[in-house]
Amino acid sequence: MTKPDVPAELTTLRGSIDNIDAALVHLLAERFKCTQRVGMLKAEHGLPPADPGREERQIQRLRTLATSAGLDPVFAEKFLNFIIAEVIHHHERISETKPLGSVSE
Repeated sequence: MTKPDVPAELTTLRGSIDNIDAALVHLLAERFKCTQRVGMLKAEHGLPPADPGREERQIQRLRTLATSAGLDPVFAEKFLNFIIAEVIHHHERISETKPLGSVSE
């Protein structure tokens, strides 16, 4: 048997989780808008879709931030690796469709 206040607390916590999830989606959308522009610039200037040095610096930075925030740095790295893989995929598609030296709108 549960205490009467447990369902109310679950509802409150789940509402907070829903709000955080919505914020994460919006933040990811903003991040991908920026990375889309990065992909366009790379394609316009003949730069490769991936930048392993930058990616490694970002992973290390995120691991440090995760540790400071009390989040598992291994999880944070997996999360960022997933995002990086998707960004590189987007950059590859952009470079295939945008001719070198073309000017963006």
